[in-house]
Amino acid sequence: MTSVLIIENDRDSGPGRLLDWLDARNLSPVVVRAWDGEPVPATVDGHAALILLGGGMLPDEDERSPWLPAERALLRDAHGRVPVLGICLGGQLLAHTFGGAVQGKYGQPEKGVTPLTVLPAAADDVLLAGLPTTVHAIESHQDQITRLPDDAVLLMSSDRCTNQMLRIGQSWGLQFHPEVEAERVRRWEPERLRALGFDPETVVAGAEQYAVELEKTWSGVVGRFLSLIG
Repeated sequence: MTSVLIIENDRDSGPGRLLDWLDARNLSPVVVRAWDGEPVPATVDGHAALILLGGGMLPDEDERSPWLPAERALLRDAHGRVPVLGICLGGQLLAHTFGGAVQGKYGQPEKGVTPLTVLPAAADDVLLAGLPTTVHAIESHQDQITRLPDDAVLLMSSDRCTNQMLRIGQSWGLQFHPEVEAERVRRWEPERLRALGFDPETVVAGAEQYAVELEKTWSGVVGRFLSLIG
């Protein structure tokens, strides 16, 4: 069975419904729990794609997360060889590794369902072509990509975060979380949400209200990504 390598950077940022979307295409996930000490492979050899998941650290916080140098090296190995999808921290790693900049606690945080503007550059993007000009996604971040790599194409923005989705070749970076569903949002700590200026009940209600739309939108987009696997 064709395999997809998935790197977990945080106990609470697992692959979620990505596993269902992989299973629907007869693709096998190989999940590396880097946060738990499992070694990050040096190469993507033997895998058809790479997915990097989220986490609460910055992409160069190597003291806090000592596996990050190996993850950046893996990303460089994969780039241009197999399709790559970076989610939240994973997207920030993509930007940072290839010459962009990421800043911690930059601007205003985003939590829960957020409207995203699909930019004109997305019209011919293989993952996004045909989407409406506004879509919704679940967000959970305080840190942001503040400068794109020189060869990156910006595909989506939001009111609070300009750089929501970028592409470099066949590598895509997302600030948002297509893999998260309402069940995970219900487990978010209410006090943490309040400290960031969000009402916990409103955040959960939004995830439930948009659940069908979120599944339809992101199963399609991620499905297109998975269809690139040769």
